[in-house]
Amino acid sequence: MADPTQHLVHQWQQSLQQVTQRLHGLPTWQRSGRLVRATGMVLEAVGLRLPVGASCAIQVVSQVAEHVEAEVVGFAGDVTYLMPLETVHGLVPGAQVLPLGDGLHSSRRFPLGDALLGRVLDGSGRPLDHLPLPHTVDYGSLAGRTINPMQRAPIDTPIDVGIRAINGLLSVGRGQRMGLFAGSGVGKSVLLGMMARFTQADVIVVGLIGERGREVQEFIDSILGAEGMARAVVVAAPADASPLQRLQGAAYATRLAEDFRDRGRHVLLIMDSLTRYAMAQREIALAIGEPPATKGYPPSVFAKIPALVERTGNGVRGGGSITAFYTVLTEGDDQQDPIADATRAILDGHIVLSRQLAESGHYPAIDVEASISRVMPAVTSLGHQQQAQRLKKLFSVYQRNRDLISVGAYSPGHDPLLDQAVQKYPQVEAYLQQGMQEQATIAMAQQRLTELVGGSA
Repeated sequence: MADPTQHLVHQWQQSLQQVTQRLHGLPTWQRSGRLVRATGMVLEAVGLRLPVGASCAIQVVSQVAEHVEAEVVGFAGDVTYLMPLETVHGLVPGAQVLPLGDGLHSSRRFPLGDALLGRVLDGSGRPLDHLPLPHTVDYGSLAGRTINPMQRAPIDTPIDVGIRAINGLLSVGRGQRMGLFAGSGVGKSVLLGMMARFTQADVIVVGLIGERGREVQEFIDSILGAEGMARAVVVAAPADASPLQRLQGAAYATRLAEDFRDRGRHVLLIMDSLTRYAMAQREIALAIGEPPATKGYPPSVFAKIPALVERTGNGVRGGGSITAFYTVLTEGDDQQDPIADATRAILDGHIVLSRQLAESGHYPAIDVEASISRVMPAVTSLGHQQQAQRLKKLFSVYQRNRDLISVGAYSPGHDPLLDQAVQKYPQVEAYLQQGMQEQATIAMAQQRLTELVGGSA
């Protein structure tokens, strides 16, 4: 006779299996919120408990897509502030808002690695060149690894950027962060393209942030060229992209450079422009209610810039490096613009492009008197530094007396330094000018500098 206890246990097991199967067949539910307000760029949702930076999908009524992706940019009480990554069409009151990932710890993954060389991507890591991403591409988050400042390698090696005026008078070191201060239409894009083609670097990462859309193709085809593009990754977030995309594009370009540096590569990072990055952060901060401070810029802008810039530079000793050039737009050529003033304080030097020189046909329009490289003493010899100072002095003396010379009030024999400046000015001017396709190595720049002012480098 069968044991009644075993029969009862068997029935319980069968019932448990049936319940388990029914539970597996039920749809998977996740917590969602709903949209309660949409004003300008910021959307407000309730019913969500997500950290700042988490990603969401908002339901829309549109023929293009059923959902649009957004990011949490702030909160107040039970209200969560969201900002979409793209232009939104078809929003309705009470639209469902779903967290992406696992909600509280959602983190978007971005393509990284050598498989991206030669590619053009947007601020979210999606291809803009209509080609699929390779299967060998790696993925990671935007958060980079913080390097202990005591473990960073010192800047003690010069890097050849191919520009005679920079190699000779404003020498750049590997791992340096330089600012390119310029107004509109003074040749900064051409100068960046020359650096991208001529600089001795393993990898080039270009971030085109907030610039005109037509400049993306122009920079790739006409300025960067096929040779430069072969070792480059371009991240483009043009002016018509959302402020969040522009902000994310700058962070993504920096993250790409960090990844190559961690692989032991020497990277050239070109970001055009840091001002547009600051403007994107200003738009977001003002939209969520942060009060403006300096000339309409909220305090968070001046906290974001050093956080981005400090991620570049040299890695640990014996590892890779990121030499970075950031363009800074100066409104009306005003060098006291708050963004220009803030970036000048945290960068390792600045190159100022002069509108007056550009209008006179002097290219590259580098104002050597207003420019400085703070690491030049660490990467050049004492003789080279003395030669550079002598040439700058000759140029400065001539510029201060230019009006007297022009009206014929100058007479030789009264000031030996001015006499020498007048005599050598045509050669000095030729030294500072360079054709777009002309490359001037460090050795060539030093040789011509020695011929011009004498001494030994």
